[in-house]
Amino acid sequence: MASILSSKQTEELHKSIIAYLSANNLPNAAGALRTELSLGEDVFDPATTKKYETLLEKKWIGIVRLQRKIMELESENATLKAEVEKGTSIAVSKRHDPVSWLPQSPPRHALESHRKPVNCIAFHPTFSSIASGSDDCTVKIWDWELGELERTIKGHTRAVLDVDYGGPRGGVILASCSSDLTIKLWDPAEEYKNIRTLAGHEHSVSAVRFIPSGNLLVSASRDESLRIWDATTGFCVRTLRGHVAWVRDVCPSPDGQFLLSTGDDMTARLWNISTSTPEIKTTMIGHEHFNECCALAPPSSYPYLAALAGLKKPPPASSSAEFMATGSRDKTIRFWDARGTCLATLRGHDNWVRAIAFHPGGKFLLSVADDKTLRCWDLSQSGRCVKTIGDAHDHFISCLRWVPEATSPNNGQPNMPNAENGAARLGSGQANAANMRIRCVVATGGVDQKLRIFAT
Repeated sequence: MASILSSKQTEELHKSIIAYLSANNLPNAAGALRTELSLGEDVFDPATTKKYETLLEKKWIGIVRLQRKIMELESENATLKAEVEKGTSIAVSKRHDPVSWLPQSPPRHALESHRKPVNCIAFHPTFSSIASGSDDCTVKIWDWELGELERTIKGHTRAVLDVDYGGPRGGVILASCSSDLTIKLWDPAEEYKNIRTLAGHEHSVSAVRFIPSGNLLVSASRDESLRIWDATTGFCVRTLRGHVAWVRDVCPSPDGQFLLSTGDDMTARLWNISTSTPEIKTTMIGHEHFNECCALAPPSSYPYLAALAGLKKPPPASSSAEFMATGSRDKTIRFWDARGTCLATLRGHDNWVRAIAFHPGGKFLLSVADDKTLRCWDLSQSGRCVKTIGDAHDHFISCLRWVPEATSPNNGQPNMPNAENGAARLGSGQANAANMRIRCVVATGGVDQKLRIFAT
């Protein structure tokens, strides 16, 4: 019978079976198969056995998860068909419209395992994994769909302050930064093995982000600097100085040409890093206390922010870093344009604003604060707060992330089956890439040591 597997896949399967048998105390069966396949010690050594011993189980678990997901999708499809037949298709459409979806209580999961406050979170761009960093010096990897802890990563010696997934296309890695002055890179494909440690900052490293379209990442530090690193070599290729106090957050533009940074000098700075000599393009001044967070607006929000700026038509979607937002300990959120003009100030939080995130659909901005609330602001209504989730956590909320958009099949990249999470194709006027789809999943982390997942 002709095999449906390639020669490489067949070899991987054979090695996985042998490793599984060996790991489960079945040496005779494993030895017989090795003899039949002519795999000697020189080909299948103990290191190879260790590499493959859990692969078969992981594949099996993956199949079970996919079967469960198919069953859920079939159930939802049957429910939707029944509602349509009852004449409620309009209501269904509104309820499942990702462009207008907002998180609601209660969360799908409340994940607990950290022993100290959760400082940061980051979604894997493809799989249903989410990383969290904590004052307990660990990074934990969870499955946000199932609400299960997958592994705990140890390596940092002080609090983990930020995490981010990224890297060259097809080679996603995880970066973490810490009060121990280092940035560590972990490879998910190698069971999150620490592949590199980046040292150079002279104080706590408070933020780390991969710069799109390349193998660079940027870090922000209490030493008042930003550093750009080559993730492949681990070398610092540029140091950006301009802030005069702790730099707490940094956000790169989707095209990798600009950086937005903010911190304790109460300013936000837009950097042009597309030239050989990076420079500050704009400095935004207006907050009355330390700035905690910043975010660049996606092109899908340009029509709404252009109206706030008094523009007759929005900038082209191909133009990055046209608008941005900052959150501060003065309890406010401010919108800015690329010239440094404050377009609007949002008031409503009763304590420090700790994290903000633009809705991928462009119409909303989400924020969390030390007042234990998650708030949703409608940009089409001049930034009016249209939804508040009170007591989203039992203590201060320190971080917020929206899951990255799923890539549609016509882009040739992996497309995760997320219809149960309200994924839907964006129109060309609603996103900076027409081949991206919104996934309705939001995560928050807090001082209560919990990670909460809000999803449809």
